[in-house]
Amino acid sequence: MGGAISLLAVNFIIAQIFVVAFLIVAAKSRAKKPAIWCAAGFTVASLSAVFEAVLPFSMVPKLFAVGAFASVLAGFILIRVALGLFYQVPARLPLLAGFFLGAVILDLLIYDLPRGTLRHAFFYQLPFFIIQSWSASTIIRSKRRSPADWSLCGLLVLTSIYHLVKIYAAVAAGAGTTAADYLGTPFALISQALGAMLIVATGIAMLSVMVKEIIDEARASSELDALSGLCNRRGFVDRVMPALHTAGADGPGTLILADLDRFKLVNDTYGHHAGDGVIRQFSRVLVELMPSRAIAARLGGEEFAVFLPRLGLAETRVLAHGMRAALAATRIDGLPEGVKITASFGVASIGPDESLESAMQRADKALYAAKAGGRNRVECAEPPANVALVGSLRAGRS
Repeated sequence: MGGAISLLAVNFIIAQIFVVAFLIVAAKSRAKKPAIWCAAGFTVASLSAVFEAVLPFSMVPKLFAVGAFASVLAGFILIRVALGLFYQVPARLPLLAGFFLGAVILDLLIYDLPRGTLRHAFFYQLPFFIIQSWSASTIIRSKRRSPADWSLCGLLVLTSIYHLVKIYAAVAAGAGTTAADYLGTPFALISQALGAMLIVATGIAMLSVMVKEIIDEARASSELDALSGLCNRRGFVDRVMPALHTAGADGPGTLILADLDRFKLVNDTYGHHAGDGVIRQFSRVLVELMPSRAIAARLGGEEFAVFLPRLGLAETRVLAHGMRAALAATRIDGLPEGVKITASFGVASIGPDESLESAMQRADKALYAAKAGGRNRVECAEPPANVALVGSLRAGRS
């Protein structure tokens, strides 16, 4: 019995460590509610160790035996709620409550059945198998498919199978003739040891998916411009660079650089609040008109960029003219009636194997030409040197 009691103590301590870990995650992540539900789940499930430790010495063993069963099952149900919130597959709380109540009633009904029999073991382990399978199905039904998500799903499936295996293990190894005898059986040692391993593995997997969420949030925050909602320069480069390596025969696409005309005058005349409104409105124009696969960024100040994968120069020029016209026709809050804001655009096609820096330099020259030509214009850059060279070679051969 001493070995089983020691394992109960270990399981209890492990559960409390995870409670603290999930509360820390709740304080750091947007997934606050799922983490709190997880902490609650581990807290409630850990009470089973207390019930089982007291059980052999109690005058009312049935109360503590059913309490141990109910606390583990309730903990699993709370974790199912947490997973539903995290994976956006909401749990039906009345259904879970009904399931819990039915399972506890079932445990009361089978309490006096001979232990170590297939019938008792089956009905005892069945609710645990169902709730763990239910939790695994939550991840399968969600749209998240990262390795961390699949690892957690696999562990939940493994845990559900573990409860099926326990049916036969209870019969083969012997679970005692009464609930009070359980801790003195070989089955108790095996069950508690394997249970501890699965608790640790599943807890770590759940923490991993939530910590990954924190890391992804931090990375996204560091790559977004707070005022415009677009990428910042770092985010733009990080997103565009992979696309340059998956280019088609005509190159990876085109690039637009845009600059708000006389933006300093807007700030000086109407204040920075009005200037912020201009930046937000122009950002909305870009997002509304660009294709869904395009990537837009505020590079800094009043300068913006849009990468359009696999789009030709002529099409991009038309799109840039549409953006220019849309901004000029937009009424911007904070500016007097009749005050129009315009922007100048430089467009460049990105050649095969051309670096992003090179393409941006050519687009910037075209943008400078649009500014010099009177602003509120779209100018196209010369093709990259390697593309021009290929074109001249083809002309010579013909």
